Amino acid sequence: AGLAIWPLLGQSLLPEFKERDFLMHWVPAEGTSHPETVRITQQASKELRAIPGVRNFGAHVGRAVGGDEPYGVNFTENWVSVDPKVDYDKTRAAIEAAVEGYPGLYRDVQTYLRERIKEVLTGSGEAIVIRTFGPDLTVLRQKANEIAAAVKGVPGMIDLHVEQQVEIPQIQVKVNIEAAARHGLKPGDIRRVAAALMSGIEVTDIHREGKVYDVFVVAAPGKRHSIENLREFLVDTPIGGRIRMGEVADISIEATPNKIRRENNSRRIDVHANVKGRDLGSVVDEVEDRLEKITFPAGYHMELLGENAARQTAQRNLMLSSILALSAIFLLLHASLRSWKLASLIFIALPAALVGGILAAAIGDRVLSLGSLVGLITILGIAARNSILLIQHYRYLELHEGEPFGIDLVMRGAIERLSPILMTTLCTGLALLPLVVAGSIPGYEIEHPMAVVIVGGLITSTALSLIVVPVLYLRYGYVPREAALPATGSAAPASI
Repeated sequence: AGLAIWPLLGQSLLPEFKERDFLMHWVPAEGTSHPETVRITQQASKELRAIPGVRNFGAHVGRAVGGDEPYGVNFTENWVSVDPKVDYDKTRAAIEAAVEGYPGLYRDVQTYLRERIKEVLTGSGEAIVIRTFGPDLTVLRQKANEIAAAVKGVPGMIDLHVEQQVEIPQIQVKVNIEAAARHGLKPGDIRRVAAALMSGIEVTDIHREGKVYDVFVVAAPGKRHSIENLREFLVDTPIGGRIRMGEVADISIEATPNKIRRENNSRRIDVHANVKGRDLGSVVDEVEDRLEKITFPAGYHMELLGENAARQTAQRNLMLSSILALSAIFLLLHASLRSWKLASLIFIALPAALVGGILAAAIGDRVLSLGSLVGLITILGIAARNSILLIQHYRYLELHEGEPFGIDLVMRGAIERLSPILMTTLCTGLALLPLVVAGSIPGYEIEHPMAVVIVGGLITSTALSLIVVPVLYLRYGYVPREAALPATGSAAPASI
């Protein structure tokens, strides 16, 4: 039953946190002005605050002067807090419905904790990141759109979008080297003048009432809205006099990338998506199947990153650590029982203790997260402890109380160990019962699946210790007395 159910369980790195503080990325199209971004955000604020149960709304647009994140004025992060007294799922559904009413911009609804954890672990706030590498930005955009079209419609995938790397109009100043040299001008002199006119140049700072104000010198707005005005602007020359900028430089408006992202000296562009209503592992499996049909030119390749990559890394590291730990357990079993056969007996029987935990996970949310895996490892520890103490007790009865090997020995040992094993199981189960009964409520998102797996595993681990291990010991556990004793011929007192 356990082996049949295991492939049906979903895989996820993090549970669905049920915080009552939501974080929204709210990004209009590239080139949207600051006043328009503020207007859209204020309108969303009115709608969200009108939802019953929403306590407050906050947002920031763009970035501060000394901000550490280089976002444009069209980037907004919104925060919404929900009253703990209202129904969580109903209120969140209403918030998501209101957010969906703003097409044409990228928006999502995530809990603050989950978004922060994902960004720290994966470098992105989204669960799925499909990153394409290559030298030419035009080809990268084509492939990114092809990838987005290929994975569109995967059940459980939401917020699918291509990273906003678009062409925007920008003034290009190409200096005529020969013409500039005749007037004693260097290319940098002309470019600095153009930059000061269009973008401004900081000349000083003003500190007032704990705030810092940058002072810029910049051309008047009317002068910045025309290429002809820039061409007619007079530039001072080192030899005296002035020259029109248009005489020493070709000035035009050209389409240029709004941003250039590189990694390992290669351009890149991302396709982002989140997951809802389905486990991350199954969504990623279907995405990988669709991506296998996409071909890339020479010099281009794709990587699937995000939360799933972090989940696979965490599970791989956990698996390697578990293998090392199980190897050490096996050696300790042999050192304690002085028998490879008895050590193998316990070791091989241990996986049966996990069946209850797997069945409990299947009855619950049908998803294995890191909390569930920790619960399975805990079950192994409990089952190993009970089995070791039971077999040690068998050896003690046989070596020190003269009980001959046979069914009477096995029955007596099992009966004498019944109370300690049941007491351990009941105490552990009762300690975890509040986490199981409370369900997946805010604050219990990690502990609840772990507690469910452990409580389910306690049932099968107890049955393993009291039924399976005695039967296996009766069939395979006989060890000659001489082999069980130390080299001196006397056995050290064993703990009951």
